[in-house]
Amino acid sequence: MNQTTTASVTRTNPSERIAFFGGGNMASAMIGGLIKQGMSPQNILVVEPYEATRDKLLSDFGITAQAAPAGNLSTAGLVVWAVKPQVFKEAAQHICTLGFFSPNALHFSVAAGIRSDSIAAWLGSEHIIRAMPNTPALIGKGMTGLFARSAVDATGKAWVERVVASMGEYLWLDDESRLDAVTAISGSGPAYVFYFLEAMTEAAVRMGLSAEQGRRLAVSTFSGAAELAQRSDEPLETLRQRVTSKGGTTYAALSSMENDDIKQRFIRAMQAAQQRAKELGDEFGGA
Repeated sequence: MNQTTTASVTRTNPSERIAFFGGGNMASAMIGGLIKQGMSPQNILVVEPYEATRDKLLSDFGITAQAAPAGNLSTAGLVVWAVKPQVFKEAAQHICTLGFFSPNALHFSVAAGIRSDSIAAWLGSEHIIRAMPNTPALIGKGMTGLFARSAVDATGKAWVERVVASMGEYLWLDDESRLDAVTAISGSGPAYVFYFLEAMTEAAVRMGLSAEQGRRLAVSTFSGAAELAQRSDEPLETLRQRVTSKGGTTYAALSSMENDDIKQRFIRAMQAAQQRAKELGDEFGGA
């Protein structure tokens, strides 16, 4: 059964370490959240090839990241793969040949599109959880879709929940293929919001307002409407209809959108994102 939650989760043994492959924005969001929860930076290992990113991890969190994998990875009970899909296979296979991982380690992937069958083949492990987070995780307002392979027990799930709860809400899925839909809706979703915010700001300028005024109006409107929807149990259609009086200004705008088939075009755009997520798995997956 699918579940969305922001509830507190069981803490794991604080002596267990977490290793991150990749120290970019998403990894940093998780690391920052864990440290706020009380995890010592000494229990967080990061492998990050780029010096500038390593320097930022040191200045932001006091973590001395390593440029290449080393034997200390064997102390990690949870391994987070925050790498790009196109380099995942090579990185996983290379590191596995070094024999650094504990055989009991839980592997947690945030790489878009890469299916757990491929990850299991590369790592030689069935203890895998896949995730699809989004960029609002950087401010603790993210949404993360999760899928666990059958070998992952409740303790493993709770550990990953602890990591993602620090970034916002999460949603468990019982069918891995649905993560492609999560990618299309929420993973890529912030870009759609920014796209509409751009359009609203541009419209404001054409109507005589300044770009700053337009941005402020657009962002506050989106934020307020989203919060209203979050707090309401009513259907979205009902909330929309309450703002739409027959023959009024909102009616004129929505009628124009309907005439231009905006809703169906938008749905098709998200289906294209879903298809691309599937293609990433086909393109960069496989044993």
